[in-house]
Amino acid sequence: MDTDITEDQRALLDVSSRFMEQSCPLTVVRDGERRDEAFIATYRRQAAELGWFSMLVPEALGGGNISGNGVLDAALIAYRRGALLQPGSFVGTNIVAHAVAAAGSPPLQQQVLTALIGGERSASWAVASAVSDGRLDGGVQASPAADGGLTLSGAKTAVQDVEASSWLLVTCRAAEGAAQVLVAADTPGVTVTPLESLDLSRRFAEVRFESVTVPAAAVLGSPGAIDRQLDQQLAIAATLTAAESVGAMDAELEMTVRYAKDRIAFGRPIGSFQAVKHLLADTSLAVEMSKADVLAAARSLGSEDGYGTEAASIAKALVGESAVELAQNCFQVFGGIGYTWEHDQHFFLRRLTTDAGLYGDASWHREHLCQLAGL
Repeated sequence: MDTDITEDQRALLDVSSRFMEQSCPLTVVRDGERRDEAFIATYRRQAAELGWFSMLVPEALGGGNISGNGVLDAALIAYRRGALLQPGSFVGTNIVAHAVAAAGSPPLQQQVLTALIGGERSASWAVASAVSDGRLDGGVQASPAADGGLTLSGAKTAVQDVEASSWLLVTCRAAEGAAQVLVAADTPGVTVTPLESLDLSRRFAEVRFESVTVPAAAVLGSPGAIDRQLDQQLAIAATLTAAESVGAMDAELEMTVRYAKDRIAFGRPIGSFQAVKHLLADTSLAVEMSKADVLAAARSLGSEDGYGTEAASIAKALVGESAVELAQNCFQVFGGIGYTWEHDQHFFLRRLTTDAGLYGDASWHREHLCQLAGL
């Protein structure tokens, strides 16, 4: 996925890869207790120095990217993050920065963007709900409050990497329709409950809102008139998540091919057997198709050619299904050793399976494509 890039993008990827390998290798990913609040804060600030959280923010607001296509730059970083199973709110922070830059009031932009871009604070998009039937605005109701603000009640689930200092971009339902507000995680009435997750490399939580009032300045866009904004946010989040999945897919396939060459059975490498060859060849094709789709979606979204939202859903649907199938195929090659705790294989399966459902699974995105096409 990073073979056809500019020299500047290559330099960014190289220094980012070194940072991840030194700061958070797989041994740290395995040991969740080592990834405490102090570690996460240091990791985030160092990542911010590399420009990880500025790519979707215009230069006029303090952001910037290196290629002219911020979504593509962010997708390349996401690809490397996925290959190394990195923790932290990369997708969430970028989505919130993008949303505030696009629809936030000037006071909100001034308050939030500098802190996000500089890594002083993180952010997460609270969009999923257990009772929403797939609607982005489900789970949390917003009623009018004084001075044009909103009062929130309800809950969002599977919110990624919420910290005490995080901002939460809450997609909720107002009388006029979908609405979005920015809320600090430590606001009175906000309760963050950690959830057990299949993915051990990241943290997820349920966030409950009990009559939480936010001022008008914290409302992003006009309630009932943000459908296009939500489609764009979802497309970027889906593309960056798919890019992380492709990175994990690529790394796992490489690990599996290496094992197939090294593992000897009946006097020859198991990779020389026809059944294993065919399995790995099909799996390799799935990886290359996934790379192409994610790159196409990132380029389209970053260039604003009008096809980005459709391309993002196509990529998310394809990658979601291909990733889980790849992980299962790799298990077949590794055999029994791949099922042990000591082997790294299960960490990739956990990440890929979780990513497949984040920001919409394959079935949801196929339905969303039909809706975008007016079918």
